[in-house]
This record gives sequence, structure tokens and C-alpha cells, in this order.
Amino acid sequence: MPNVRASQLTRRGVLTAGGVIGLGAALTACGDDKKKGGTASDAKKSGPWEFKDDRGQTAKTPKSPANIVAFTGVAAALYDYGIECKGVFGPTKTKDGKADIQAGDMDVSKLTVIGNVWNEFSVEKYAALAPDVLISTLFDDSGTLWYVPEESKDKILKLAPSVGISVYDRQMPESLGRMLELAKSLGADVQAAKVTEAKKRFEAAAERLRAAAKSKPNIKVLVGSAAETIFYVSGTDLSIDLEYFKALGVNFVEPPEEAKKASGGWFENLSWENVDKYPADIIMMDDRSATIQPSVLDKSKPTWKQLPAVKAGQIIPRTPEPILSYDKCVPLLETLAEAIENAKKVV
Repeated sequence: MPNVRASQLTRRGVLTAGGVIGLGAALTACGDDKKKGGTASDAKKSGPWEFKDDRGQTAKTPKSPANIVAFTGVAAALYDYGIECKGVFGPTKTKDGKADIQAGDMDVSKLTVIGNVWNEFSVEKYAALAPDVLISTLFDDSGTLWYVPEESKDKILKLAPSVGISVYDRQMPESLGRMLELAKSLGADVQAAKVTEAKKRFEAAAERLRAAAKSKPNIKVLVGSAAETIFYVSGTDLSIDLEYFKALGVNFVEPPEEAKKASGGWFENLSWENVDKYPADIIMMDDRSATIQPSVLDKSKPTWKQLPAVKAGQIIPRTPEPILSYDKCVPLLETLAEAIENAKKVV
């Protein structure tokens, strides 16, 4: 297991590298939006509520939470199940005011954003929402809630019970199942057609990826993330998507453990001069708004343009912080499966 403190600091560094995201707008309720997600069960809306999270802690409230505040990606997953959050924190709006990729199908103009960038969390805004519960993900085994600032966490966590869903050192289906359990506890109808059909599509996409990987075992896939001075090559052992894809048979570039130690086991840092260190047929690039995208790299980094996978046009997006609903995870599997199916051996 990697050093927890090193993992937190260095992973936070890469996840916030490359830019600052704009602030969000004010919230108004929007009843029509529920039509896009699942349906909530009236039976779950009354009586005491409790949920045991992945820290082993049990959150309890006298009745089912109405004022839910969540990390943006968690709120987007719950939204897909018909559960709406009153406030969000984490990447919600991009600099140009559009919805961040982590906002999913939510209407960001109708959300109260209490923090939109790393280390930004308005305790005053949070308190004003009269929160019943705060929900986020866990990116390590220390119990640290993602995007809840260390310096103000004591004040924040005193205001309402909290729930953490782990996305650390496990495979995607496990985290998806836990999010579904949480949504059900909050009133989601997990037997709704939209939910069951999405799960079937997810399972079909997983089989498609397994078949693609089996048919082309020599296709090498590198997972990268770009910042101005550093190219990060991700390892596969701690991320829910990569661990799952690897279990399905995908042949990944894996930096040696020694090279990943500086980042707590997550990735290896390369200079742009050394970006060709690992030969790859396909490159999956971090698609979050805080990272530099391939279209920009094509114009700014000559060494990037010389990579065989780039020359072959075999670059696809990767979502390092998946929205944990089956609906949103289906395209992640399908995109990689299609890339492998169509890939030419270039290294």
C-alpha cells in the first residue's frame, strides 16, 4: 500500500494541474429535471435514515435526507438515479461557464456551488443550505473526503453527517454497486427500467471490451495526463477504471513501482523531452478540464506530435473520476473497446 500522505499530496497535484475553473451560479429547484434520471421511491422519504459508508462509519438522520450536498461527480451519479442535491462542491463549471465534464446531466445553472476548484469550500454557503448529509468519494484509505479542504474539514464535518464512497484500489463494478446502494437508501427506484437497462448495457460493454482485448492482445495502451511541464503516465493498480479494464484483459503500459513511488504509487512523471519513454499503440488522455487536452498539445508540444499513437490518430479520452452510474460508465468501456478493435499496431 502506498504512503497515504504522499498519495494525497501528489495525486491532488495532478488532478488540479493545468488550470483554474470558474465559479458556479445560484441554485433554484427544478422538478422537471427528475425526468432525466430514475424515479424516487415515496416509501423511502419518511422515517429514520442511515447508511454505512466505505470508511466503516454510519451516517444517521431522523428522516431521509432532503438537503444533500455532494462532490459534483457524486451529485451527477445520484442525479442519474433520480436523487437531486441541493449543493455541490468540486469541478462544476469551466472557465467559459459551461458544465464541467464531472457535472454529467445536471443543469449547472441551477446548482448552488460552494466550491468549484481545489481547496475552495465556503463553510458559510454550506451552513446556509442546512445540510442533512455531505457525500464525497475516497481516493485513499485515510478516510479523507475528496475536495473537502483539510484546513476547514473539522468545521464542515460538524454541520452534518458525512458519507464516503471509495474509488481507491478496487474495480469499477464495486464502486458502482456502492453508489447504487447509496442511491437506493436515499429513495431511488433501483428497479426502474432506466437503471436496469443501463446496468445491462454496462455488462454488455464489459464483454465487448473483454473480447476486443482478447482479439488484439499485443495492442499496448498508455494512460496519460498532461500539464505544462509534465506528462504523467498512470499506473493501473489504484484506479477503479484501469484496474477493471486490466482485469478484462487490456494490455497497459505499467510504469515500474520505483518510478511511481514519488506519487504515492499513482503515476510516473515524465518531462516532455522524455514523453516517448514508453511505446504505445493507443494513448488514453485525461479528459478533465484542469488538464491540457490533445488538441492543445498538437500545437504546443512537438515531442507529443512525434509519438506513433498520435501520428496514427489513436488517441482517446480517459475519465479518471468516473460518474458512478451505470449509464455514465458504459461509454468509458465502449470507447476503449472500439479503439482496440480498430487499432493498428504502430510500435
